[in-house]
Amino acid sequence: MTNMIKKSDFVLNSYMKSNDLRATYQILNTVIPYGFLWFFAWKMAAISIWFLPPIILLMVAFSIRCFSLMHDCGHYSLFSSKKVNRIVGFFLGVINAIPQYPWSRGHAYHHKNNGNWEVYRGPSALISTEEFAKLSPLHRGIYQLLRHPFMLFPGGFFYLVIKPRLALILGTVDFIKHLLTCLKQDFGMGLSGIFATYKPKYWYTTAEFWDLLFNNICVVGSWVLLSRLFGLGFFWSVYSIVMTCSAAIFICIFFVQHNFEGSYAHKTEGWNYLLGAVEGSSYLKLPAILNWFSADIAYHNIHHLSERIPNYNLRACHNANAHLLSNVKVLTIRDIPDCFQFILWDAASDSLQSIESFKRSEIQASQVVDLKV
Repeated sequence: MTNMIKKSDFVLNSYMKSNDLRATYQILNTVIPYGFLWFFAWKMAAISIWFLPPIILLMVAFSIRCFSLMHDCGHYSLFSSKKVNRIVGFFLGVINAIPQYPWSRGHAYHHKNNGNWEVYRGPSALISTEEFAKLSPLHRGIYQLLRHPFMLFPGGFFYLVIKPRLALILGTVDFIKHLLTCLKQDFGMGLSGIFATYKPKYWYTTAEFWDLLFNNICVVGSWVLLSRLFGLGFFWSVYSIVMTCSAAIFICIFFVQHNFEGSYAHKTEGWNYLLGAVEGSSYLKLPAILNWFSADIAYHNIHHLSERIPNYNLRACHNANAHLLSNVKVLTIRDIPDCFQFILWDAASDSLQSIESFKRSEIQASQVVDLKV
């Protein structure tokens, strides 16, 4: 059925209009409570640490919502102005400790190639069955371990807290090496020549570098100020938990909305953008409160049909086009653990596979060879 559907069949344009008043309200009802929770946690910790778990749980939820709204800014959909989206997105990026502009450019690449697994293998850098077959038993075990759901937690902390700082440090060191090499080869080379011949490894454009630099200045500066305000021990204990858990949850949500049984996982030849959106993205049915904290990103198939639809219009757009979405994969919270088994891409069948199914195929193939022998 999906092969017969065209994008023009969907009602999308009327839902692409941004509402600045609604967007402003979303920012206020997210950032203000999140800031208040920090002070409330600080005060409650002075009475008893047993007051902290429910407060931290709420802080994690609001951190996720901050990230979701930042995501909308990256698509220039939250506000009608591109400039306002960039400014607010940068601010939300500081809250989540991640450079928003470089992140959004990488995320745009995902949207452009969703379902084309020859080009984009998801946030977990999945490999093909052919590549997996060439690995030694040790490296197969390491591959599985690094993509186990429990690795979302250390991976989440690294993704938000460490990786952006590391990118700036390594990028700076790399540029200094290039600078010294240029001066050694031609001491009279000017700065314009040095910059012109430099090919950065940790950012793609000058705009990405500046966003990375200013994000790091603001984030590290906020760490220093908040450590002085709340106390080093309290701040880093709570901050580490909030950042780790919120990152783990939104990476998990992103993963299951593309990695599931029957997901459209095509090679470049014959790849179809519409199929990638409708059959390569799931609809994750969540309770209303979780939809609010995740800014309705669970309507992921609609989001991939048009990333310019702001989060506050996704549900209505989904309902308006429900008759065209019969092939969309519907998932519930109970289905999430099963999605993590699909960590291999099989190019021959254009599908995602589990390690177990790959091993069965491998055993069957060896048995056929033995019979022939």
